[in-house]
Amino acid sequence: MSDAPALRYVKGHGTANDFVVLPDPDDALDLTPDLVRAICDRRRGIGADGVLRVVRAEFVPGHSNGDREARWFMDYRNADGSVAEMCGNGIRVFARYLVTAGFATPGSLRIATRDGVKAVEVGLEGDVIVGMGPARVLDIDGCAVDVDGTRLPGTGVSVGNPHVVVRVDDPAALGAFTAAPEISPIDAFPDGANVEFVATPEPKHLVVRVHERGVGETFSCGTGACAAVAAIRATNAEVDNGTTYTVDLPGGRLTVTACEEGRMLLAGPAVLVAQGVIREEWVAAQGALD
Repeated sequence: MSDAPALRYVKGHGTANDFVVLPDPDDALDLTPDLVRAICDRRRGIGADGVLRVVRAEFVPGHSNGDREARWFMDYRNADGSVAEMCGNGIRVFARYLVTAGFATPGSLRIATRDGVKAVEVGLEGDVIVGMGPARVLDIDGCAVDVDGTRLPGTGVSVGNPHVVVRVDDPAALGAFTAAPEISPIDAFPDGANVEFVATPEPKHLVVRVHERGVGETFSCGTGACAAVAAIRATNAEVDNGTTYTVDLPGGRLTVTACEEGRMLLAGPAVLVAQGVIREEWVAAQGALD
C-alpha cells in the first residue's frame, strides 16, 4: 500500500449537473489538475462534471472578506482540472453536504467562493436557495458564437464566471455539438466562457441548453440559468424586480428570481447520491497521468 491518503467522497447532483464532493476541512489534500481529471473521468474514475473540495475558509485567505460567518470555502474545479470562479448547482450541493455531514445546521449559511461570499438557505430536504449576486450584461461589440460553422449573435454576461447567451428558436434543433462552440471576440473571453442557448416559449419561461467551459455539454448550469435570465431581461424595456423565471434545462427545472441591481436568487434541488472511499493506490497513481 502507498503512503498516499485515502480520499473520502460524496457524489451529488443539482438537476443532473453532477459533482464529487471531497471533504478536506484542514486543507490537507493536494488537489492537482491530474487528480481532478482522473476523478471526473466517467469510465476510469468516479465520473462528474466537477469536483467540490470542502475546506475551512480560514485556510483560504482573501475569499471570505473578513466574514466570520463564512466558515467554509467551496473550492470548485471543472472536469478538466481547471479552477472555476463560481458554480450555482455546485454551491447547492455543497450546502446540502455541509448540513448532512453535520458541518452546519439547517437554515441560513454563508459560503465563501472565488466570487465572494454567497448567502444560502438550506433545509434537510427540499430546494436550496442561493443569493448569486449580480448578473452583469457586458458591453462587447460583435459578441457571437460559431456552432458547427453557423455564426450566432450572443450577449456576454458575468455571473462571477463568464457566459455568452445565444437566443434560438429551439435549443434541441442545434443537434449534437461536434466541437466546442467558438466564441468571439476571443480577447473578451481569455479564459473561455460557458455558452447558453436559450428559447423563450413564454415571457417568464426559458428553455436552456448549456455548453460549459472545461466540461462540455452539461445537463444543467446554475450560473448559466442566471445569465440567461439577465440577457433576456436586457432586451425587455419593461422589467419588474422580484419577477421569478422558470428555467428548464435537460437535467431538470430551476427558478431564478431577478432582484434589484441585477442580483439573482437561484433555487433548485440538491441531491446526495452516494458516499465512499477512493483507494489509496489509485490516488497515488494519478500523479503519473499524462
